[in-house]
Amino acid sequence: MSAVVPNKVSVRSTGNRKAFTLIEVLASFVLMAIIIPVAMKGVSLSTRLTAKSKQQVEAASLARTKLAEILASEEWKNGNESGDFGEDWPNYHWSMEINDWIQASLNQLDLRVFWFAQGREQSITLTTLVYTESS
Repeated sequence: MSAVVPNKVSVRSTGNRKAFTLIEVLASFVLMAIIIPVAMKGVSLSTRLTAKSKQQVEAASLARTKLAEILASEEWKNGNESGDFGEDWPNYHWSMEINDWIQASLNQLDLRVFWFAQGREQSITLTTLVYTESS
């Protein structure tokens, strides 16, 4: 009886690999080439929108403060005016406009704050009604 000798089969174990193949490296580069520009565009857009939002919040706060000041001092009775917010807020300026409203004893006061962003003038407007005493 003859003994059967099995053929030696060389099996490469994938669990002990310590390096990447060329295909894996190229696939990683392609993936990064696609993802990185998209991610950077998203970061850039987010940064721009954050700056715009910050300016709008600052303008709204300045408008509320200025409107309260105008109403408290009754400066609105002087008619249309404009100005700036001084050295603390050099990029913002304001204008106030008084218009007749539907009822004779009320006027509409529009306070608009302006600033420049992205090469254009931006603005926000606060509107309220003021009572004019009948003489």
